[in-house]
Amino acid sequence: MSTLGTGSRGGAVLMAALVVDSIGNGLFLPLQLVFFSQLTDVRLGLLGVLMSAANTLTLPIPVWTGVLVDRFGAFPLVVAAQLMQGAGYLGYDRVHGPVGILLATTLVAVGVRVFWSSVFTAVADFADGSPSTRTKDTWFAWANTTRTAGLSAGGLVAAAAIADGSDGAYRAVAHGSAAAYLTAAVAIAVFVRAPGRVRGTGDPQAGYRTLLRDRVFLAFTGVNTVFATTSMMLALGLPVFVLDGLHGPRFLAPAILVGNTVLLAALAAPVIKRLAPYRRSRVVIAAAVLWAVWCLLFAALSPTLRIWLVPLLAGAALLFTAAELLHAPVSMALATGLAPAAARGRYLAVFQYSFTFAGMVAPAFFTTLFEAGRALPWLVLGAVNLLAALAMRLLEPRIPAAAQHEERPSGDDRRLPKAVGP
Repeated sequence: MSTLGTGSRGGAVLMAALVVDSIGNGLFLPLQLVFFSQLTDVRLGLLGVLMSAANTLTLPIPVWTGVLVDRFGAFPLVVAAQLMQGAGYLGYDRVHGPVGILLATTLVAVGVRVFWSSVFTAVADFADGSPSTRTKDTWFAWANTTRTAGLSAGGLVAAAAIADGSDGAYRAVAHGSAAAYLTAAVAIAVFVRAPGRVRGTGDPQAGYRTLLRDRVFLAFTGVNTVFATTSMMLALGLPVFVLDGLHGPRFLAPAILVGNTVLLAALAAPVIKRLAPYRRSRVVIAAAVLWAVWCLLFAALSPTLRIWLVPLLAGAALLFTAAELLHAPVSMALATGLAPAAARGRYLAVFQYSFTFAGMVAPAFFTTLFEAGRALPWLVLGAVNLLAALAMRLLEPRIPAAAQHEERPSGDDRRLPKAVGP
């Protein structure tokens, strides 16, 4: 891909800004419903409707964001998204009725959707011009690591606020989230630069018409919806599964989730470095198989295991973590490799719909099947992952070789690059 101007600079600042952004996300992710139920008189049922409506209104956002990214670049959209989220969280402290809550939550939801529809293009653009020796797979792994670390740090503070339970604690979290987003926006706007690339020109719909004819990319996006749904299932289903399905101790699910987070943050970059020689499609297939085995092991667990329950559950969860380590950065790198340079923003924005639809499907999928039987959601999910692995194997011959690997420059890429001068 041809680039214009100087190389990328500010890699360390970019990663640090993503940490700060994720801290803001982690601070407020567990608090939205309890925040408004504590500080306003709006009933809980209506709050749920308002938040669902806000998220539904944002469904067309990725399509528009993709066009803007290809026309103006990804970083302005990333900064705008963070500013919107910061402003929205400041508004949380100042709204009291349904209309105000809808407006504030919609502003945050739009910012979230714009961010995830542009940030991976920003990372890919930065990697194209980076003086570092990292491949895109490694940059995506570092981005995933920083996001995980930030979410964890923010979640710990949010847990403290919930434990405190006072209005002041909740308001402090809203202000802290706003400050995190605004700080990240300023840092990226001031210190991070990436080279220009060939932008989409002409009819904005032309890129989407091309995308809709790209059967390989659309097939991969569809299959990735299965993987995106699976990636949500540990956090979504484990607490209910442990307490109601296995009658296990209350500490067990949080401990496993913390362990999962720590391992993801510590191992993402080293694992991706070792996977460089392998085809990306094969890595994704391996992740699907690991997830399927994890599901089958979870399905086999029962309360009768007694003292064996804790080690078996923790051991099975390690398979989930291993699959997530493989899938998260490699799937994004493969989607980037399948995207034409001039339409990268549109392609990666559409790819995010696999995660959007997964978020819509996952809660109903788990709760409906779990009510029918403790093992049923895991059995069905395991079978679906095996089918998705087969689909990836059938798709593999049609994936261009250039999308399967990225030429890796020589040198040491074990550390984040320091920001370099213009």
